Amino acid sequence: MTSLFDPLALRGITLPNRIAVAPMCQYSAADGYASDWHMVHYGGLAQGGAGLILSEAAAVLPEGRISPQDLGLWEDGQIEPLFHINRFLTSQGSTPGIQLAHAGRKACTQAPWRGGLTTIPVSEGGWLPVGPSAVPFDEGWATPAMLNEAGIAKIIHAFAEAAKRSLAAGFQVVEIHAAHGYLLHQFLSPIANRRTDQYGGSLTHRTRLLRETVQAVRAVWPERLPLLVRISATDWAEGGWTIEESIALCQELRGLGVDLIDVSTGGMVPRATMPISPGFQVPFAQRIRAEAGLPTGAVGLITQPQQAEAILAQGQADLVLLGRELLRDPRWPLRAAVELGVKTPWPGQYARAANGTVPIRG
Repeated sequence: MTSLFDPLALRGITLPNRIAVAPMCQYSAADGYASDWHMVHYGGLAQGGAGLILSEAAAVLPEGRISPQDLGLWEDGQIEPLFHINRFLTSQGSTPGIQLAHAGRKACTQAPWRGGLTTIPVSEGGWLPVGPSAVPFDEGWATPAMLNEAGIAKIIHAFAEAAKRSLAAGFQVVEIHAAHGYLLHQFLSPIANRRTDQYGGSLTHRTRLLRETVQAVRAVWPERLPLLVRISATDWAEGGWTIEESIALCQELRGLGVDLIDVSTGGMVPRATMPISPGFQVPFAQRIRAEAGLPTGAVGLITQPQQAEAILAQGQADLVLLGRELLRDPRWPLRAAVELGVKTPWPGQYARAANGTVPIRG
């Protein structure tokens, strides 16, 4: 029976436990460069004992940023600040990972606390988003420019180049972002993809861009290191992407060298009706794991150690990813170990909090 604190081997690396930090945008970069905020934020999560830390979506092209404050890996200068952070994460026993992304038609928005979710006009420093088709995300959003085949090829190349920079920056895991209504998901879903060429229409054509991106990244990402893909298993919308299509896709991704599917849902339409409750997305991870034959990560309102432990023990997923709960409590893994009766080392500097016999000086 799998436990939360069992190690997880993925290719040539072994995660020390099955607790992962889900990618969460911090909107704190300047021109794509990581800042002191990122050092403190991710450093604190490593001190808290997470086995895998997936850094937020890093744009593979500047026009692929969700906001002007997004992290990026589209140029070599962005490597060094991330290398500095990853060196610390590794020293704390955590495995550093990066999510590579392109926002597509959902690009060029303000950070949530800076004015909400609509496209920044070009007149105010924004840029024109791109997408599979000229279909905006919602009212008030820009109509994206439809990508031609040259533009698609540029994006595939950009993902591969960003993967090379990820390696130079010390990341040991790469995750390709194909969820939450961003570009690769937009190509998957008939809601956003109205094309009639080799990148639209049939399931084979709609999945082509993701498959080609995976192949390009896997070709430059070392064989010994794992490659993850995050998908939205369903759009929660009529006429959209479905769990059955997700399973078929994941069966193909398994043969392309993908090692784990990070299973989320939604993000394609602005007002989807979702049955939100603790662990509501876990059944999708369970189905993909069973029917596609790939390890999965479960995410979504996982907040309690016993809840996370049960997901693994029941074979619903191989990894649990926590988001907002780790923002509230960056040392959740250490607390979970105490609650589950597992002995796990605290950073020496904090050991006095775990062991009342350690003297406090100063």
